[in-house]
Amino acid sequence: MKYITFTIPCYNSEAYMEKAIKSILPGGEDVEIIIVNDGSVDGTEKIAKKYEEMYPTIVKAVTKENGGHGDAVNTGLQHASGVYFKVVDSDDWVDEEALHKILEAVKGFADSGTKVDMVISNYVYEKVGMAHKKVIHYRNVLPQNQVFRWDDIGSFHLDQYILMHSVIYRTEMLRLCQLKLPKHTFYVDNIYVYYPLPSVRTLYYMDVDFYRYFIGREDQSVNEKIMISRVDQQIFVTKSMIGMYELRMIESKKLRKYMMNYLAIMMTVSSILCIRSKEKENLEKKKELWKYLKKRDYKTYIRIRYGILGQTMNLPGKSGRKVSSMAYSVARRLIGFN
Repeated sequence: MKYITFTIPCYNSEAYMEKAIKSILPGGEDVEIIIVNDGSVDGTEKIAKKYEEMYPTIVKAVTKENGGHGDAVNTGLQHASGVYFKVVDSDDWVDEEALHKILEAVKGFADSGTKVDMVISNYVYEKVGMAHKKVIHYRNVLPQNQVFRWDDIGSFHLDQYILMHSVIYRTEMLRLCQLKLPKHTFYVDNIYVYYPLPSVRTLYYMDVDFYRYFIGREDQSVNEKIMISRVDQQIFVTKSMIGMYELRMIESKKLRKYMMNYLAIMMTVSSILCIRSKEKENLEKKKELWKYLKKRDYKTYIRIRYGILGQTMNLPGKSGRKVSSMAYSVARRLIGFN
């Protein structure tokens, strides 16, 4: 039995993908590694096939035409045979000691027939040039080493939201909720985390520093200049998330609050990228985005627009935009996300 399927989406990743693969291999026969070559034109496919030949019972190499990161995740999910499903980006890696601890836990769930829909662990910002590596943990928010539900969670800090790096889903739950990420779109990891949330009934948190999130390549999608150049895609993802649910229909009050705060962060990121671009066209897109939220879900709009983040992002005039931009710069330094 494969307890966790690790999918590694790769696009021209020959320079760094082997570190990701090698970090998972210590899981042995308990893991499945699906390397999805998303139409690369470098040596990615050759490396993927090399590991498939070396570890035929652990590694699968899947080559497909280019469809973007989300489509590569979709492909990995289609091929997955593990009880649980985890995405590891090709420039990131996992910690071996934490891997063994997580495998031990999920084996216990599978062997006892305990259905845990979401397993959460910590992630580490492996930011180039930073001596101190920022660890995002949840020990002040989530019960540790026990199965719990949404009503048992505490309040998340702004820099503490559950990202793709921190989550492992039960594979069958992802399939039942019919998760499908859009093609040729950046920032769909937000959809990957957000969309399944109402289908998650049971959770489990382990306070281990499992995922290593590398930040340092100039071509990374979280580079601010690149994010500004792709602001249309950021807005598309935010609108997609707005349209997924009427939040007032979410039964759990704590899950509803969490999802609303997640949307507030997405609205903030989209807004600040429009502001920092200093382009009139993008400032109009920002206004249109807030109008879209108002039209789709008025109550959520009121809660977000007149919350702290919403007010900061909508201060009037040039001076207001300057304050918004300064607030973003402070948050960026505190969180260290790019």
